[in-house]
Parts: sequence; C-alpha cells; structure tokens
Amino acid sequence: MLGLPRGEVFLVPWTNEWITEFETEKQHIQDLIGPYIHRVHHIGSTAIEGLCSKPIIDIAVEIHDFSDGEKCASALEKIGYAYRGTIVLPERHYFNKGEPRTHQIHMYETGNRYLAEQLKFRDYLRRNEQQRKEYEQLKLALAHSNSKDKHKYAEEKTEFVKAILEKG
Repeated sequence: MLGLPRGEVFLVPWTNEWITEFETEKQHIQDLIGPYIHRVHHIGSTAIEGLCSKPIIDIAVEIHDFSDGEKCASALEKIGYAYRGTIVLPERHYFNKGEPRTHQIHMYETGNRYLAEQLKFRDYLRRNEQQRKEYEQLKLALAHSNSKDKHKYAEEKTEFVKAILEKG
C-alpha cells in the first residue's frame, strides 16, 4: 500500500513492494534528469526492512550542483512530481507526488550534511535490530497520539534520531 492523505499520520507494516517501488521510481528519475545526478538513495523508514512506516517512498537525489535542482522541476513534473522549493530546508529541493502522497524527493548537493545524517541513521537501523524495534515502538506511539499532526509526529522523534546519530 502506498499513499498518505494530506494531514494524516498512520503507519503500515513494512513490505518488499517498497523496494520494488523505489527501484522503479529511481529508474524513471534517472531517465529524466540523469546528467544532474550523482546518486539516488532510498531513505526513510520504507528503506529499512521490517520497520513499519508511513506509506510514502522517500528518495534522496544527490546532485552535482545545488543550483541544478530547479532545472529538474519541469522534467520531474512529467512523472507527477510537484516542486515545493527549498522552504523547509534551504539546502534541500523538495518534490512530492500524488494525493494521497506516494513519493517524496529530497534533492541535495553531494556532500550535504543532512543527507549524510539520513544515510547514517538508515544504515544504523539496518544493522541494529534492537534500536530498530525501539524506534518502531516510538513511531507507533507517536502516530497514535499525533494522527493529525505530522509536524509534531516528526518533532517528537528528534531526540531518538539525535541519540542514534551520536552512536553511529
């Protein structure tokens, strides 16, 4: 299942379909904007086997030059993405797809610290089952208590994420 309606927070069990969906979308993205791309990464909880997640595929696209992000917008619109700019993080171009939302692209210049942290967190949870289970329990509790507030849901995960990044 893919798709999270605007304003809602809920989690679903992890599925292998998310890997397939990422690989398919990655190929579409590379076909459209390949010359700008350094690497494409599957990030977020859908990239961590066994971890429940909001049903949205998060994709990090590393580009050679940050200024190229806006140049990619019209090409990505051809496959359903809307460019949302750099408002939330000034070092990230953000795109989303669908309503309900099914995919998100977080576009960073190679070497960006936010991208490095996302990859470090993902890789740590892939290697550490106990912390992955703790994170899942936290996410389940927060999704229950913040089912209509995605910002509070995300904010309340921050301390856990910081603690993992300090370990990693």
